Amino acid sequence: MKKHSLLFSLIVLAFACHDEKKEPITPKYVEESHSYARPNTAAITHLDLDIEANFDTKTISGSATYAIDNNVATSIVLDSKFLNITKVQADGKDTTFTLGDFDAQLGRPLIIDIAPNTNSITVFYNTTDQTEALQWLSPQQTADKTHPFLFTQGQAILTRSWIPIQDSPQIRITYNATVKVPKALMAVMSAENPKEKTADGIYTFKMKQPISPYLMALAVGDIQYKAVSHRTGVYAEPSMVDKAQAEFSDMEKMVVAAENLYGDYDWDQFDVIVLPPSFPFGGMENPRLTFATPTVIAGDKSLTSLIAHELAHSWSGNLVTNATWNDFWLNEGFTVYFEIRIMEALYGKDRANMIALIGRQDLEEEVEGFKNEPEMTKLKLDLTNKNPDDGMNSIAYDKGYLFLRTLEETVGREKFDAFLKNYFKTNAFSTVTTEGFVDYLNTNLLEPNAIEFNVDEWIYQPGIPDNQAVIVSDKFENARRTLQSFLDQKTVDVSKTQNWTTQEWVHFIRNFPESITVEDMKRLDDAFHFTNSSNSHIAMVWFEQAINHDYHDHHVDQKIEDFLIRVGRRWYVSTLYKAFKRHDKVDEALEIYHKARGNYHSVTSNTIDEMLGYN
Repeated sequence: MKKHSLLFSLIVLAFACHDEKKEPITPKYVEESHSYARPNTAAITHLDLDIEANFDTKTISGSATYAIDNNVATSIVLDSKFLNITKVQADGKDTTFTLGDFDAQLGRPLIIDIAPNTNSITVFYNTTDQTEALQWLSPQQTADKTHPFLFTQGQAILTRSWIPIQDSPQIRITYNATVKVPKALMAVMSAENPKEKTADGIYTFKMKQPISPYLMALAVGDIQYKAVSHRTGVYAEPSMVDKAQAEFSDMEKMVVAAENLYGDYDWDQFDVIVLPPSFPFGGMENPRLTFATPTVIAGDKSLTSLIAHELAHSWSGNLVTNATWNDFWLNEGFTVYFEIRIMEALYGKDRANMIALIGRQDLEEEVEGFKNEPEMTKLKLDLTNKNPDDGMNSIAYDKGYLFLRTLEETVGREKFDAFLKNYFKTNAFSTVTTEGFVDYLNTNLLEPNAIEFNVDEWIYQPGIPDNQAVIVSDKFENARRTLQSFLDQKTVDVSKTQNWTTQEWVHFIRNFPESITVEDMKRLDDAFHFTNSSNSHIAMVWFEQAINHDYHDHHVDQKIEDFLIRVGRRWYVSTLYKAFKRHDKVDEALEIYHKARGNYHSVTSNTIDEMLGYN
């Protein structure tokens, strides 16, 4: 070998060695208490998921392969819960791993041994009968009662129970997936989706925009697709798909209204799947495919503000994400504000204010419920050693909204809209802490306009500050007067309530006085058929009042029981079980719950178990 060739080789080798010994990168992830992951050491960036859903064993099995951003680490930590890990590979070769101690909330850390230059890991696994994110439904638990159904619910920290993953909202990954299901069924995910069933039951998916792990979602069932517009549409069981398409026919108008407010929709497609009634939430904003409860299908579009809400998450939550669950209000407070602005743009200020006022009433009740835990009424929470679900309540949603509405009224709508539009654009596909938002707010809105505002009181102190925006509704005032007139005169003039919205009816029922009699309740029920209402929101508030005021006979009692067995939406059922408990009727509640519990997702049953002391 010639001398100059040897020198050249040594130089090349030196550069190669230097490259292998990469300098540690500057930390970009904040510490949080709801994930075992150490992303500043090694973070996942892309997932290739290859799984099969087995309805006989009620398990998902397969592999999760991750591209990783490796900061010269010798191990990478994933979150797992109730998973059976069978094998792990690093860069395609078997490697060693350990599972840490089990925590009831967090599950177990999966610690995988890697080299400082490892670029990928693969985890082979299967779910178990304890997996909390998955709900396997028998045909009898579906709308059409012909085929089984499966859906996932990952928020807040349940994705780790069906995929081993770094289950923190500040992690963002793209993903591809291959999912095998029975040939009679279709699989859809929070990704690019099929419009028809395949012949072999194998489906492939791609999500090219980076998302947080709690937004990983899968549904499998006998479903069909119907378009609403070129970029919106609905999936549902065959008997439901036409109803869903009709109910959600304003979806494209909602997308246009949202874009006019705060910029382009960055997720290409906005579809909704109507799930069986055991789905625990009104909706879940999984990117490209919102999961929705059938309880919003009232036949008159009166409950479709939920669709506006989930669409708004395409900016607040999905595009700009809360860095930790302590910052959850950044997700939901912004989304409620955005939802109400969409509803105002489409249906007018009266309807928007009615929705906002119902939220304001929910907030008042929530604050009262936390009178012994005032720290839980802060926007920025400390949920260390608590389930992040504990922060998913009206404080995040409605106090967050009220804060933003008060800001809007203080600085003016034009300036506030420009600020929010820039906030979404500047922070797109990233995560934000509460402190980061406060800094952004001061720098880009308050200081340039020389505006004094009690930001710290709103965010870091309990309760509702005195400078809150006051929301008024003439239609709600009319509903109150109409109720009082009916009660005073002991007669009911149905003509006075013609063309009322769901919001007016909810306000009417919620404002029953403590002194209302069973005879008054029956008179109103005979006139308006509340016990037989097909509108789930009206039925829920009516049944709560029936429990509150001992209005019951065999028919009413049976309808309440049927509702609690059929509906799994946590807000609705927890409201009614809470009413039973408040009036010392826990035994009656438990008798119903024993029949209903099997129809509930773990998100709902965990809440009711604790509420009623069920074991």
